Amino acid sequence: MRAAFVFMGRGMLYDPAAPMTNEKKVPEGRLNRFVRLAGLGARTGAAHLLSRRGDAAAEAAAHVAEVLGTMRGLAAKVGQMASYVDGFVPEPQREAYEAALRSLRAAAPTSSPAAIRAVVEEDLGATIGELFAAWDDAPFASASIGQVHRAALADGREVAVKVQHPGIDRAMASDLENAGVIQAMVGALAPRALDSKRVFEEVRARFLEELDYGLEAERQRYFAGVHRGDPAIHIPEVIAERSSRRVLTAELARGVTLEEAATRDERTRRAYAEALWRFVFKGNLVGGMFNADPHPGNYLFQPDGRVTFLDFGCVELLDGTRLEHGRAMHAAALRKDEAAFARHAALILGTRGGRFEELSLVYTRRCFEPLFGAQFRVSRAYVASLVEGVMAIKEQILVKDSGFVQLPPGMLFLNRLQFGFYSVLARLDVEADYAEVERAFLSEAGLLG
Repeated sequence: MRAAFVFMGRGMLYDPAAPMTNEKKVPEGRLNRFVRLAGLGARTGAAHLLSRRGDAAAEAAAHVAEVLGTMRGLAAKVGQMASYVDGFVPEPQREAYEAALRSLRAAAPTSSPAAIRAVVEEDLGATIGELFAAWDDAPFASASIGQVHRAALADGREVAVKVQHPGIDRAMASDLENAGVIQAMVGALAPRALDSKRVFEEVRARFLEELDYGLEAERQRYFAGVHRGDPAIHIPEVIAERSSRRVLTAELARGVTLEEAATRDERTRRAYAEALWRFVFKGNLVGGMFNADPHPGNYLFQPDGRVTFLDFGCVELLDGTRLEHGRAMHAAALRKDEAAFARHAALILGTRGGRFEELSLVYTRRCFEPLFGAQFRVSRAYVASLVEGVMAIKEQILVKDSGFVQLPPGMLFLNRLQFGFYSVLARLDVEADYAEVERAFLSEAGLLG
């Protein structure tokens, strides 16, 4: 079993001994990227019509992976999500698409050594030789926004240096101007009748923040503080003097992938699942922030049940009444107080009665099933049922007097967290007492009254 050397998530799971050579320049122009996406939509649509032919679906899926991987940016993020969120891809094409799109988690095309060196030296104001005692020009990982190089500091510490692909900021701007890319993501996670301008701005703000590695470094240190003292949670230390807006350096992390972790014994998988739950919901309810990118590549698993958490680029603040009602809703679930749970859920969602509220509360209650019962197993079928629940809610949008209300700010990314995080837990396929895990950290924080 080979250990993965990883820095900052999104599928960055590669052995440095196997250098990547798939160098491609990021397509930046809006028209160029729009044409690629339009062609992609036409081809995949034809494949869906021929879904009974396995070879046609596999060929179309491979083409999707190749195009999205070359484009990188927001386009690749859509493909990455489709590769691991159960229910995202229609069942007839699921196997073919998951297999092909998994490559987006494993690797994206890389930028040239010269271009990467130029970014590092421009941002940090010195040559590579002055900044690092050793530097490997061959990246050991590449993803939608940046690629990662192994290096060493003068004191001998091994580090991983994440560097943005040159031109990725312009590519992301182009994707955000191409409404079809946003619709592909929003359409899968939220009703189409949302206030499209507000949703667009919410998505735009979160993804543009991911281009600021300085902000990401601050958030990484914050999460490390929230979980300090937890022996099962490890967050790599940021090397501030070797980090900037486009360069982020941290201690080199080692571990195995989710796929390998899923083959471990039941006790170890349970330890992984409990650590994952504590990281997510302690961050939300105690720390007041949630990391909205639950990509499988953002987790590294250790033999003793510890988990290393990576990538803090897509983080949203939870505060005010949303945090207050969120804490109350979780506490109600732990008490098995159905009425209080429904009341606080309705306040968070801002519903006003009718069929829309009814289905929204049924869906929310279903999401919290792991807290209402002891020893719950998050399965792939359970996660797919959550996606189906969202689809049922969507059907009420055009129904007169259904009571439809716009999704409150921040809920789009909470949906992303719910689907993605639960999909990760489903791969571990183990029963765990999530209620007891949550009760412990809420009590420690004095939040259970």
